[in-house]
Amino acid sequence: MAGSGKAHLRAEGEALLRVDNMVVEFPVGKGRVVHAVTDVSFDIIEGETLGLVGESGCGKSTTAKAVIQLPRPTSGSVVFEGKDLTQLKGEELRRMRPEIQMIFQDPISSLNPRRRVFDIVSEGVSVWSGKGDAGFATDRVASIIAEVGLDVETARKKRAHEYSGGQCQRISVARALVLDPKIIVCDEPVSALDVSVQAQVLNLLEDMKDRYGLTLLFISHDLSVVKNVSDRIAVMYLGKLCEVGDSDELFANPAHPYTRLLLSAIPDADNELNIEAETLEGELPSPITPPPGCRFHTRCPKVQDVCRSEEPQMASAGGVDHFVACHFPELVESAVTVS
Repeated sequence: MAGSGKAHLRAEGEALLRVDNMVVEFPVGKGRVVHAVTDVSFDIIEGETLGLVGESGCGKSTTAKAVIQLPRPTSGSVVFEGKDLTQLKGEELRRMRPEIQMIFQDPISSLNPRRRVFDIVSEGVSVWSGKGDAGFATDRVASIIAEVGLDVETARKKRAHEYSGGQCQRISVARALVLDPKIIVCDEPVSALDVSVQAQVLNLLEDMKDRYGLTLLFISHDLSVVKNVSDRIAVMYLGKLCEVGDSDELFANPAHPYTRLLLSAIPDADNELNIEAETLEGELPSPITPPPGCRFHTRCPKVQDVCRSEEPQMASAGGVDHFVACHFPELVESAVTVS
């Protein structure tokens, strides 16, 4: 399938989470539809961090929320531990919820302002009473709050609005961890924080990942942030993946013009990236009427006639596990199209 992005999917059974041909569309009246996510496929193996990057409005957050079935994908599959979440309903889906948790972009608005922090973190354990008795739940919550760097006794007394933004994101991390999930979806968890606080939260996530053996889907518009936490990176543009690869490989040999433009926007005083500074011209097209052919052709500095009419297929970019959907990529070696 043209542009399906299946080239980078591993063999069946190897991935902990496998998203295949996922489509998310929203009707907006008068027969019009927002094509938020189109034919997206990726996978994550246990213990890995996959970074999903792209500019605002490209569909990153919608992809993240569709993975946890909020909203439900229009079509495609999301297979977690051998079960397709898109086919589960009611109690079956509810039983899977503790295994996939989420950290939201705005740490303050995602927390209940009426409840004390200790109660916010313990709510999941209260709902899932099967996790243990009351004594176990209290000890578990206290332990997690302490591990994310917050004072337990203060958390029993104060509400979220009495904490700073960075502390609120630590609360969000604790809330996600308390049910001992296998995957955490991080939806731009540091974009609303100061740079110094960003580093603290990123270090916390890395520490928690190692300590609990977590698998992460990390969403961000900032490639420099994603590189520091990701094993692999997937680049998204206007609802579709355009490049996927190992983090170091993608930074060393970006193949898609869009990826190169994103990298050139990173401050690089020592020119370590060895990419000439370029400017991304024009605005992101409307997802209601995406352009035909390659969706990036309206802004691409390398555009040719074939780009305007024919959608590029995901193909090898020459590196190990490095794939790109572009008619004229910057290749390490000759790319071979993957069916």
